[in-house]
Amino acid sequence: MPVARELRRRLQSDRPSSRFEPCLPRPVQHPPAGSGWIHEIKHDGFRILAHRRGRSIRLVTRNGYDFADRLPLVTAAIEELPVKSCIIDGEAIVCDDSGLAVFDLIRGHATNAGAILCAFDLLEVNGEDIRREPIEDRKRRLAGLLRLPHDGIALNEQFKGDGAMIYKHACALGCEGIVSKRLGSSYRAGRSAHWLKIKNPDAPAVRRLEEEDWT
Repeated sequence: MPVARELRRRLQSDRPSSRFEPCLPRPVQHPPAGSGWIHEIKHDGFRILAHRRGRSIRLVTRNGYDFADRLPLVTAAIEELPVKSCIIDGEAIVCDDSGLAVFDLIRGHATNAGAILCAFDLLEVNGEDIRREPIEDRKRRLAGLLRLPHDGIALNEQFKGDGAMIYKHACALGCEGIVSKRLGSSYRAGRSAHWLKIKNPDAPAVRRLEEEDWT
């Protein structure tokens, strides 16, 4: 029956590709030392794997929900990229007037026209699975893909240098923390020893999780 076929199609389109699952940072107390790492701001939003196949766009959360309708600016930006297909890893965020990502501005079930995708990794492009490439190569290809400005997507800036100093300043700015990633590492699903997250204990996101643990 046509209705049954349409229901099956919608259910299948809502499922994330089983081949592409997110790489998850391992929580640690202190940033790694040495020059073999890059560091990024940890933003407070929704983790998203953005799937593009032709004109079909899915913005898949860690729980498997498709937020394409809820994040129209992101969806439009992914559709405008000069590729036939891609999978981009990032964080959907809404910033306050100071430029800080605030979870309360994106949470809920309503459409959020102001949300953008802060992109930090590229897993597939034009049918080529590039997860085995070193992170610096994947980031270089992502930067090339995003070389033209789009309102709904931005490249998450990376920092090199003393991880402890970068973490200190990120906390002073009110960020949720940082994620440190080992140079030369590939992208693997699940918890990774090559991705480390160091949270700011004073950030609203950390306090929110602590409050939820006690309720």
